[in-house]
Amino acid sequence: MSLEKDLERILPKVEKPARYIGGEVNSINKNTDEIKSRFVFAFPDIYEIGMSHLGLQILYFVLNLQKDIFCERVFAPAHDMENIMREKKIPLFSLESKTPLKEADVIGFTLQYELSYSNILNMLDLSDIPLLSKDRDNTHPFICAGGPCAYNPEPLADIIDFFILGEGETINAEIMKKHILWKESGKDKFEFLKEIAQMQGVYVPSLYDASYSDDHTIQTLDKLYEWAPDEIMKNIEPDLDEAYYPEKFIVPYIDVVHNRAVVEIFRGCTRGCRFCQAGIIYLPVRERSMEKIQEIADNLIKNTGHEEMSLISLSSSDYSNIEPLVTSLMSKCGDENISLSLPSLRLDSFSFKVLEEIQRVKKSGLTFAPEAGTQRLRNVINKNITDDDIYNAVENAFKLGWGNIKFYFMIGLPTETYEDLDGIVDIAKIIVDIFYRVRDRKSKKMNITISTSNFVPKPHTPFQWVPMDDIEALNAKQKYLSEKLKKMKHVTYNYHDTETSFLEAVLARGDRRIGRVLVEAFKQGCKFDGWREFFDFGKWMLAFQAAQIDPYLFSHRDRRYEDVLPWDYINTGVSKEFLISENEKAIREDLTLDCRNGCTNCGINKVSDCKVW
Repeated sequence: MSLEKDLERILPKVEKPARYIGGEVNSINKNTDEIKSRFVFAFPDIYEIGMSHLGLQILYFVLNLQKDIFCERVFAPAHDMENIMREKKIPLFSLESKTPLKEADVIGFTLQYELSYSNILNMLDLSDIPLLSKDRDNTHPFICAGGPCAYNPEPLADIIDFFILGEGETINAEIMKKHILWKESGKDKFEFLKEIAQMQGVYVPSLYDASYSDDHTIQTLDKLYEWAPDEIMKNIEPDLDEAYYPEKFIVPYIDVVHNRAVVEIFRGCTRGCRFCQAGIIYLPVRERSMEKIQEIADNLIKNTGHEEMSLISLSSSDYSNIEPLVTSLMSKCGDENISLSLPSLRLDSFSFKVLEEIQRVKKSGLTFAPEAGTQRLRNVINKNITDDDIYNAVENAFKLGWGNIKFYFMIGLPTETYEDLDGIVDIAKIIVDIFYRVRDRKSKKMNITISTSNFVPKPHTPFQWVPMDDIEALNAKQKYLSEKLKKMKHVTYNYHDTETSFLEAVLARGDRRIGRVLVEAFKQGCKFDGWREFFDFGKWMLAFQAAQIDPYLFSHRDRRYEDVLPWDYINTGVSKEFLISENEKAIREDLTLDCRNGCTNCGINKVSDCKVW
């Protein structure tokens, strides 16, 4: 019986069968007899999350521009669907052609979150593809990966055949063209890996190995072949106006997390927050022109039917022409009853003229991220905003009619004390007082949400050498804040699970020995670890025990500058000397100014044009 017939029988039995049928508006299908190479974009989470990912839309359409290449999609099946697939022995399949994944040429996973790693193994297993690269031969597809987590590829080094570092609009198509030539040559799989290893941004882990010291730190990172690159420099799209951006998006049949048209207005960030990995890996700053943004917006409105458009970047309000851009877009969106949203607003820079324009169509909640409760700690992390910035912004928001405001903070930051936690409580109190001063005291249309996440030190940041707070300390801080904030009217407190943050730190900072743990965790049944209802910390600890790996070596070790780090051979363009300097400034509580006010000598301008306005 064909796969299509199997699906006809089982889809009525699962929740949201539209996750698995494909055929959405603007999706692409091709005659597979005319295709020379088949790429499957694999998102290691459910459909609703994956279809909200901009990178999927970009790579899907740019690859399908190539006549000989067919890019399809696959997502992690939800629990009910997986159970039926395993029971009926139905392999994981692509949405477009309903082809088993093991028949693809290349499967490319996007690594957006470390806790999705177990889903990668589960998806390979559902596809009847060996988990480890050494066990796959010429009959199996190549398994590649990219995305922000790929900047430390080592935990997945035994599983992934090759990684693509940096921006993928151009290089993915180039790799697939080389794949077509390799297929036609009839050469061994190793010959393809050898060739693409010479391309900028491509890391083939099987060409390298590591040795370890008695204290379990890395002693050396070694090339196994003289011709293997000494370092892997990320790919950078130099001009966003020239970079590919789709004129249309796939429009899902069901609601997804972000059911809207998305226009990326610039890449990179000049703020220099010391905890922020994205602020490093997406440098240099590059803007799209207003004309190009408006062209993209017009096309997406015309070709998708979405009722909301979002302008995204790491800091949308830092776009150099944000006010005229929003005013122009609102004129068009307002006429067509389309709402406009700007995530990632900055407290000290967003224009309330912009907010007034936005609320003409739809007023939603506002979200700010002070990150720390005191000026001292904000100086440590280089979050260059003041209490006055916070309170002035909130007052203006209340005057404009907003009543629901979310504030994001981190706990467990380097040098944090309980005085810094009290600062979070004080901010909440003052915000409530401001509301009563600005609005009628009897008004009930106000809710302040305080959310805290746990600081996880990430690779390629100034805090990559800093240990993470242990679980007990984080739990104590969450309890302290909860007891203080629950007494406050109009204030809601949310916090992130500490055990998942601990695992995130281990996977983010681990070396290739973590691969053994991932395999053991999969055997224990770990998957969907980013979902509270599925995460099982006990199973993960059993996996560490079975692999004879101490997770605290990766999460809580205080690393020295001279230590060899697992990701040292990955070049983001930002120098290690700069990261060390920034860490030292954090210890002194010194600020580094926004690099729009003068170059900070991070090193990115040595490898690419740094187009800071």
